[in-house]
Amino acid sequence: MKKALFALTLAAAAAGATAATYNVDAHHANARFSIDHFNTSTNVGGFYGLTGKVEFDAAKRQGSAKIVIPVNSLQSSSSDFTKHLLSADLFNAAQFPEIRFESTKFNFAGKKVTSVDGRLTMMGKTHPVRLKANKFNCYQSPMKKTEVCGGDFSTTIDRTKWGVNYLVNAGMTKNVKLDIQIEAVKQ
Repeated sequence: MKKALFALTLAAAAAGATAATYNVDAHHANARFSIDHFNTSTNVGGFYGLTGKVEFDAAKRQGSAKIVIPVNSLQSSSSDFTKHLLSADLFNAAQFPEIRFESTKFNFAGKKVTSVDGRLTMMGKTHPVRLKANKFNCYQSPMKKTEVCGGDFSTTIDRTKWGVNYLVNAGMTKNVKLDIQIEAVKQ
């Protein structure tokens, strides 16, 4: 009896020591971009309906994330501009229907998530990025009746590393600001 109770206690402790799994809530997740348009204005757009999984263990200060961004969910200021963004000139949605982010490390200052390092795959090319955590929190959702974790993240990338070279030779900037919002529901 003592052995069985001891084994059960160890199993419960081990289960509590592992990271929790969270599914990305597509209604509370998006990836938006902004790019300077010849020092005149800023072009913006966003992707919606993101999916993926997050593993998070606040006590151990560890986490991981795998996020899928559907390129055809792109929205911009007009249907014509969106159509051009989806074309082979820019995101080439026909050939590359997904953008992916896979984390390699969650970075902390004390108990606070400060950034997430990872690999961004777009247009068939993968490069490292660091997403700054502008805010991050976990809370007990009164609507979902479970824990939700998420935050707002940002970074700036050189789009030419992923082969998005449209109008660079004409003087348009290579730098694109990304703002990513993720909320994920504990499973």
